[in-house]
Amino acid sequence: MARTKSQFVCQQCGYSQSQWSGRCPECNAWNSLVETALQVQSSKLKVQNEGRIFKLSDIKIDEAGRVKTGETELDNVLGGGMVAGMVVLVAGEPGIGKSTLMTQVALNSYGAVLYVCGEESAAQVAIRVKRLSGSTSPSRPPSPKIGEGKGEVFLFESNDVDEVVQKFEGEKPGLVIVDSIQTLTTADLAGTAGSVGQVRECAQRLTAVAKRAGIPIFIVGHVTKEGNIAGPRVLEHIVDTVVWFEGERGQPLRLVRTVKNRFGGTDEVGVFEMTDKGLVGVTDPSRMLLSERVEEVPGSVVSVVMEGKRPILAEIQALAVPTQSPVPRRVATGIDYARMQTLVAVLTARAGLRLESHDIYVNVTGGIRLADRGVDLAICLAIASAFLNRNLSGKIAAVGEVGLLGEVRKVLGLERRVKEAKKLGYSVASAESGKSVAAAIKKLLKD
Repeated sequence: MARTKSQFVCQQCGYSQSQWSGRCPECNAWNSLVETALQVQSSKLKVQNEGRIFKLSDIKIDEAGRVKTGETELDNVLGGGMVAGMVVLVAGEPGIGKSTLMTQVALNSYGAVLYVCGEESAAQVAIRVKRLSGSTSPSRPPSPKIGEGKGEVFLFESNDVDEVVQKFEGEKPGLVIVDSIQTLTTADLAGTAGSVGQVRECAQRLTAVAKRAGIPIFIVGHVTKEGNIAGPRVLEHIVDTVVWFEGERGQPLRLVRTVKNRFGGTDEVGVFEMTDKGLVGVTDPSRMLLSERVEEVPGSVVSVVMEGKRPILAEIQALAVPTQSPVPRRVATGIDYARMQTLVAVLTARAGLRLESHDIYVNVTGGIRLADRGVDLAICLAIASAFLNRNLSGKIAAVGEVGLLGEVRKVLGLERRVKEAKKLGYSVASAESGKSVAAAIKKLLKD
């Protein structure tokens, strides 16, 4: 069999050496040397896994053969369900609900599930199962041979990826869940759990066995302080699908979106509500987000944003108060700070609002974050409403992109936005309501 050794390879230029150093001797890049497992194959040894050639016309694709996770919102995000051999990376901040969702998927599965407990013990996972399913006994689950019972969940305590791969190939469950990839290690590398080399090598080995066995696998991943997936960027290229959790831990709403999907689109968004019984899919997030809105108050404007293919009504709140410092404050929650700064500049230069003497605060209620440029008009109207102390006239949802010249531009999916707004009794104010943001302010705000 092949002998395994490791080398430290520079991620910038490819230079390799036997020991780690902080700086690459070849390209002088800092912290670029990553421990990598290398296979030294003897020419006398027989190749164990021979490659196969397939004729394209002989390959039958069955789109209806996708396996459902039991969570409708997650199935929509994945493109209709799981595909054989599909590797899904589930990432998000700590406490956002990754393990909760994976536990619910395991409980809803129709086949045997191998749940790899890297961070928690089997008893701790069983306690979470009790909370989610309302079972009466949180005792340690049995460990019979995987596959004996349909829909059974088998918890496997291990931090050795090679041991996990052995169980994976030997028992062949219907689904594998690894929680989390940062806790797995391989003895072929000297790095600690969570290091760049260990995370990448473990992910590669799990992906390889998933493809060979044709079994889908969910891998839970951590994020860094900057909000990026912990480990090398190549980890996202190894897997088939990257599912990202969004939302504030203090808020019940959770958005699940795909940033990469080899078996479907990336324009679907799943909406969940965190409850004491776990994550519950939300079919009407607009009604939920506007349930506590106070109408006829200056600084409050509703907009219709597109989250993937789904239109959602969200409330934009703004507050403008005289500043007490030489440099006025600008605080943005739920929207891009730089975009808010730009819109404040447009209102000052194009709409004649003297905002340089006021602190401006903008917030999106519900704990969601909006990246849709169609919310620009609503942000401008909310700031102007708070500054002028004039509220919107009637139940209006503002939709439109605002340019640097102060013009209001049309946005994509306007028909779907209008249809969604009408469900809750709102009329849409868009580019047709005023050719400029100044005209829209004059027309839509009460005197």
